[in-house]
Amino acid sequence: MFEIPVVEIFRASPWAVLILIIPVLPNLWAILHIFRCDFNTAQEKLAWLAVSVFIPFLGGLLYFFIGRRRGVKVC
Repeated sequence: MFEIPVVEIFRASPWAVLILIIPVLPNLWAILHIFRCDFNTAQEKLAWLAVSVFIPFLGGLLYFFIGRRRGVKVC
């Protein structure tokens, strides 16, 4: 029938899955961490969430190095 080219890439190279997943992991971690922490203001929390969502990979890394220290973990 018809074949999806992305599936063919995965069949040719199993490493392609890692190449596509690794850049997504920092963003997923940042988004989960943002929801679990309290920040000084709701605007700061929303800003970090927006940075993590709208600037892929770089937003997650920025949050990891700068933003996670600003959040206070809620028990």
